[in-house]
Amino acid sequence: MALPTLGSLESIPALDRLDLVAEPVAAALKSWPPAVAVAVTEIDPDLADTAAMSEAYDLPLSTGANCVVVSGRRGGEERIAACLVRADTRADVNSLVKRILDVRKASFLAMERAVEETGMEYGGITPLGLPAGWRLLVDAAVLDIDVAVIGSGVRRSKLLVSGRDMAALPGAEVVEGLAR
Repeated sequence: MALPTLGSLESIPALDRLDLVAEPVAAALKSWPPAVAVAVTEIDPDLADTAAMSEAYDLPLSTGANCVVVSGRRGGEERIAACLVRADTRADVNSLVKRILDVRKASFLAMERAVEETGMEYGGITPLGLPAGWRLLVDAAVLDIDVAVIGSGVRRSKLLVSGRDMAALPGAEVVEGLAR
């Protein structure tokens, strides 16, 4: 199976370089059949944020997919979801995500808590290897990205994956219109 490539990014099989991803991501890749077609690319960690990376590596924002973590409460119970949306859009947190989680108010999970609970670095949080019990909402538009640039759990690398494979992640819920 051919590895995905994108622009000037040099990629190698992710399963051959698990040292370039966060520990929970490595564990998830080892047990996820589509991982044989996932590539990893080293990047400057100062360029890990989407806009900076897109500019530095001459990539359109439409090739990226960002993972944001949202939480809300209902009846004293906290509900958390990771939302994967195209980098040129924003998750509809205040309307659709709030309705899906069935909470009165949804907001982004505090950075420190997201980092601690995922075992991933801020700016590298990815849908692979998320904590058990978290929902994973994937915007349907992500599935249309041939080669998506997503986080690797660390800032010094990115994963290159088929957007379509994001629907095959454990527990993934594909949601039409998750992003605006």
